[in-house]
Amino acid sequence: MISATEALERLREGNRRFLSDDCNGAQQTGRDRRRELASGQEPFATILGCSDSRVPAEIIFDQGLGDLFVIRVAGNIIAPSLVGSVEFAAAFFGTPLVVVLGHTQCGAIAATVDELTRPGGAQSPNLMSIVNRVLPSVMPLMNTELRHDLHALSREAVRANIRASTNHLRHGSELLENLIEQKGFRVVGAEYSLETGVVDFFDLG
Repeated sequence: MISATEALERLREGNRRFLSDDCNGAQQTGRDRRRELASGQEPFATILGCSDSRVPAEIIFDQGLGDLFVIRVAGNIIAPSLVGSVEFAAAFFGTPLVVVLGHTQCGAIAATVDELTRPGGAQSPNLMSIVNRVLPSVMPLMNTELRHDLHALSREAVRANIRASTNHLRHGSELLENLIEQKGFRVVGAEYSLETGVVDFFDLG
């Protein structure tokens, strides 16, 4: 298995190919690749990303079948089952890197900001379970000048939410903590721009 640093560089290179329309991920989805993977998998990175249909990890990182262990949930939030999924990939497949991937104009962030500015809406309990996990990242921003500019607030909230999720993975799992300390495992944060297609790795641990 490659190192976390090498895995991160593979993701950067894949995003550069995606941006230049020089993708080769499609070459990794053919019959031979499917047969090769039938007996097992060795994904080189885990991506915990948002469910947004515009942010498919395999495409924006130009990867093929078996390359990425992808976990998607609205708002790239952290809950016990999601931590367990990251642990599963690290423990069973040896993935050395997990990227918490948020994106601009995130709907889960918008729903959270809306709840803070116009509380008492008719949100379903299930949707509120997502909003409630985003709230701790957004609420401190409401005490700053950003509260007067909801667009800027949402932009900063996306990154605050990514940082919260990365910190949770770094410090909320004994298994992952041990891998970080002993095996060079890394948890990093990144933001995908819907406007440009660029992935900005900004919370590198």
